[in-house]
Amino acid sequence: MIHPISLPHSSLNVSSLCFGANVFGWSIHDQSEANRLLDEVFSRGVNFFDSADMYVQWVEGNSGGESERALGAWLKASWVTRDDVVIATKVGKMSTRPGLSPENIKAAADESLQRLGVDTIDLYYAHLDDESVPLEDTLGAFGELISEGKVRHIGASNYTSARLREAFTLADEHGLPRYVAVQNHYNLVAREPFESDMAALVEHERLWGLPYFSLASGFLTGSYTRKQLHNSPRVGRVEADYISDENFNTLDRLLEVANRLGAAPASIALAWLRARPGVSAPIASASRIEQLDALLAEVTLSPEDVSYLSGDYTRVSPM
Repeated sequence: MIHPISLPHSSLNVSSLCFGANVFGWSIHDQSEANRLLDEVFSRGVNFFDSADMYVQWVEGNSGGESERALGAWLKASWVTRDDVVIATKVGKMSTRPGLSPENIKAAADESLQRLGVDTIDLYYAHLDDESVPLEDTLGAFGELISEGKVRHIGASNYTSARLREAFTLADEHGLPRYVAVQNHYNLVAREPFESDMAALVEHERLWGLPYFSLASGFLTGSYTRKQLHNSPRVGRVEADYISDENFNTLDRLLEVANRLGAAPASIALAWLRARPGVSAPIASASRIEQLDALLAEVTLSPEDVSYLSGDYTRVSPM
């Protein structure tokens, strides 16, 4: 069972795993199947769900909004009340709603609220850093949404630390809302630029660190080997981003620790993330109920385990 954590700068208590809803409309197309999975996820302690308006426009025949609609349909059909869940979604990368102009942000928020079937988005991200729009204009639009009760908190995804610092300065100077969360690419085999560029700022500002691709699109589940790539909807991304000798060496260490601790590789990879500076709760997803055991098991790693997985030691001393 996943345990709850408190997020700074808020009254929110969320699960120590955020469930990625990009599987809906991609791996899962049937709403009844989505409802069964979400019911199981929620019943096992997960109350934090991550989506975006552009999920999942990359699938042929989709136009975006599929993930939000699935979450909204589940909320409407289930016994779960709105106050029981924390919902995050994003604006800026949907092909029909691109960028972070004030007009686009406000229109996109209304559309996301309608698809989700809720009155308020708990955490609303800028999905990218749109440098064509002044930061104060973007923050001003988010501020209006907060004042109207449509958004509770705002976050930044795919920002650099320099731009985030600039946003903090402008927010403080002009009385605009501050980003309280960071969602950037980070996992055991994709550690940069997060570790050198962002982790210290997240720690210093007490932000919510919510990394995406926590399991490297399935690479860190152990489904891929040097001789054979696993057949999945994400195999193209895995080939492009993660297949290398160095990463397979890291995977070997992960499998060794998982075997020694009697845990699934995914559980170890998520535990490693939770132990890292700048991480509050990793984001990960599953498309089948039988995948949830690995996703939701919480494993305690020793400092030596963390160092070994990070490549700092050549071996782990036997327990």
